[in-house]
Amino acid sequence: MSGYTLPRESHGNYQRDGVVYVPGALGADTMALAETAYAWSLAHPGPGAAELPAKGDGTFYQDLANPQSFASYDSLVRAPDICGLISALWQKPEVWFMYEQVFTKSGGDTRRTPWHQDSPYLPVAGNDLAVMWISFDSVDEPYALEFVRGSHRGTLYDGSTFDPNDDTAPIYGDGSLPRLPDIESARDEWPIVSWATEPGDVVIFHPAVLHGGAPTVPGLTRRTLSLRFFGEDAVVAQRPGAIPPETSGLNKPGVHPLTRMRARAQGTPFRDPGFPQVA
Repeated sequence: MSGYTLPRESHGNYQRDGVVYVPGALGADTMALAETAYAWSLAHPGPGAAELPAKGDGTFYQDLANPQSFASYDSLVRAPDICGLISALWQKPEVWFMYEQVFTKSGGDTRRTPWHQDSPYLPVAGNDLAVMWISFDSVDEPYALEFVRGSHRGTLYDGSTFDPNDDTAPIYGDGSLPRLPDIESARDEWPIVSWATEPGDVVIFHPAVLHGGAPTVPGLTRRTLSLRFFGEDAVVAQRPGAIPPETSGLNKPGVHPLTRMRARAQGTPFRDPGFPQVA
């Protein structure tokens, strides 16, 4: 373990702000496990692997929720300074691992990651939800991930299509969720927070918090791993385009449990044998 003790006020801060910065949280052994897991994901692209529009000469790569990833991430998500930190943050004993996501911005100029919430893309709701953001590179504040403090307690917006010409272009567009506001053009009107980070620091945020990532410039590489967890109060939240419950094949090998959740009824417990309980 890193020996890091979570400050007592972190639970309240997380409930209020939806995001906390935890410096020096991960020890060297855990960071080594994280780098190994990240390298596995780069070497084994899953169905969600994609080059996102960089709007420059750099590259912006991501992959997420690879159905084959659980075995390769098991040691990492069970590390005490990972699952123990999440449990302490929620002040709840039970923690399940949902899925991983990897990012690489490199090779030149890349665009900002548009302001968005993760929740519109995910069939889950609850207080006991967390995204642990781990960077393998030193990140100065101008290039850090940014958050709108407390926005997880406000409006749930439509997702962003990550259109390089319109950051607020909706992913659903059916009127069930309001369109994202243009936060970047009115930054002074929003309580935006961010932190410079070093390897071993983590930022943990609720998936309903509005957040966006700064661009990168030539000579700067940003390699990031995010780990997503849920707890005992998590329930299914149906989103537009939910999978019909009668859809066949959801229990076949190679189907991520996150996909199966999209066919479950609204409000049912967010549970599946495919999600490992890590604490």
